[in-house]
Amino acid sequence: MSAVTALRLPPGLLGATAAPLTHTIDARWLMAYAAGLGETAARWYDTLGADGPDAHPIFPVCYEWPPLVGLREHVIGDELAPFSVHATHDLVITRMPRAGERVTTTARVVAVERRRAGALLVARLHTVDAHGRTLTTTDYGSVYRGVEAIEVGRVEDPLAPPPDVPAADVRWTEPVEVATGAAHVYTECARIWNPIHTDVASARRAGLPAIILHGTATLALAVSRVIARELGGDPARVRRVRSRFTGFVRVPSTLTVRARGASGTAFAFDAVDADGGSVLGDGLVVA
Repeated sequence: MSAVTALRLPPGLLGATAAPLTHTIDARWLMAYAAGLGETAARWYDTLGADGPDAHPIFPVCYEWPPLVGLREHVIGDELAPFSVHATHDLVITRMPRAGERVTTTARVVAVERRRAGALLVARLHTVDAHGRTLTTTDYGSVYRGVEAIEVGRVEDPLAPPPDVPAADVRWTEPVEVATGAAHVYTECARIWNPIHTDVASARRAGLPAIILHGTATLALAVSRVIARELGGDPARVRRVRSRFTGFVRVPSTLTVRARGASGTAFAFDAVDADGGSVLGDGLVVA
């Protein structure tokens, strides 16, 4: 039996939590995140307004990443970290944080499932403001490739079902150029550190042919196109984003965002790489 197939998630994961983490959301962080995505509209850099620069709808991944890492270190350990791949993302926005706010995020394992590729672990990341009022809630699904799940189940209900958008033909497409340094820029601007995105040696040790773009960067680039095309360029209208990560985006490369249907204020999308291979599936933006 190989070392990979012998690996197992530890017992007692369901319901496990890590210590809450508090961040101050400063204007510099909000602007850097937008800049890392290549945003050019003035709203992303306006420090004169009362609320400061707009927060990109995918910005919550920035303050969610440290508590997610803390949860993994606390309940899973470092041995399995190289086998983890971001597989699903479901974000509900009650209100985006503003520059100068202190936000606190808790992370909890809410589900473990067996998948053909390994084990799916879903962590719920819940963020509140200084008064304890909900800002954002994310169900972050990670597949541990080749890792066995002994204990499976769910300790919290899934997030409320989003609107149903019937499958449709492609309504529009937009190519997005991913530059050679895109992953390095995103790492620093988002303050998200995972060496498979910036260190080719680490990427190859993880079984990848080269460094790849962060899944959340791919998602953010796609959501930006949906906002521009469907929401009049106004990111504040976004109330939910969900997607599956279905492939890797190499750097440099080109990906294409595709609109796949609309129903009311819900817009379906996906994204493919330069060869037509899927990199985002079942994408949905709800306003």
